[in-house]
Amino acid sequence: FSMQRRIRNITPEARLITVKKRVAAYARVSCDKETMLHSLAAQIDFYRNYIINNPEWEFAGVYADEAKTGTKDSREQFQQLLADCRSGQIDMVVTKSISRFARNTVTLLETTRELRERGINVFFEDQNMDSISEEGELMLTLMASVAQEESLSCSENCKWRIRKGFEKGQPN
Repeated sequence: FSMQRRIRNITPEARLITVKKRVAAYARVSCDKETMLHSLAAQIDFYRNYIINNPEWEFAGVYADEAKTGTKDSREQFQQLLADCRSGQIDMVVTKSISRFARNTVTLLETTRELRERGINVFFEDQNMDSISEEGELMLTLMASVAQEESLSCSENCKWRIRKGFEKGQPN
């Protein structure tokens, strides 16, 4: 009785396929002055190129709102971004800063938590921070609070200026 050993060479049939992360950007300006609209156009161009030039990313669009305060949920493009994230079209969002994404702390935290639960990271460029990181939640809370206070302070300053103008008989 002889035992023959046979060696069979198994070759992999499929190569590993690298799946690119689908990345979208969110941009916003809070007033419709011409200089701000130019800033919005520059943000859109920058983020389009920023995403396209990263070989690990696939461009999923730029969502941009103009003349929106950032404190309300009525931003159409922001809502569309969230809808596209919920439908699985986006894996990551990049944005300039926390205050561009949302100035209201509750809105910011609720949104980033929802996206994190879906495995979607929000990268805040100015802060160099990922919402999905371990320290992200604490940093977002602190920085969003500062952004919210800045927004309230700016609003109060504008109201004060308008009141003083009315007292002097100057139209707004």
